Amino acid sequence: GKLVSSQTLIDANTIGLFTTNRRAVVDFYTKTFGFTTNWDGVQPKVVMTLGNSRIILFPRDAFEKVASRKSNHQNGTNGPIQICFDVPTFAEVDKGHGNAVQNGAKNVMAPVTEPWGQRTCYVADPEGNLIEISSVVSE
Repeated sequence: GKLVSSQTLIDANTIGLFTTNRRAVVDFYTKTFGFTTNWDGVQPKVVMTLGNSRIILFPRDAFEKVASRKSNHQNGTNGPIQICFDVPTFAEVDKGHGNAVQNGAKNVMAPVTEPWGQRTCYVADPEGNLIEISSVVSE
């Protein structure tokens, strides 16, 4: 059967990240993208919101204890997924990239305009999670 009835709306609007330094990650996403949180700095789970989107942080070691398995990636970025931010214009891609790097992100790919008309860039947050900032609007 279906996961939900036809009357229920499912929104895939939440990304969960395992972290070793929640404070650094909270500071990065609040300063760089404007996420807000009421995290008290103590609780293991952090919920950050931006519009209808949420990022949930949980300590990597706590997850490993609960799941009885390691959660690590050795390739320099934190796994095969990325967090994507669509911005209104090409200029905002460049501005977003600069702002992310200024707030502690590692540059992965500076802004470029792709042949298919998208301007995009990649950075890695303080935990190595890959972030894409892009737009399809040139003006």
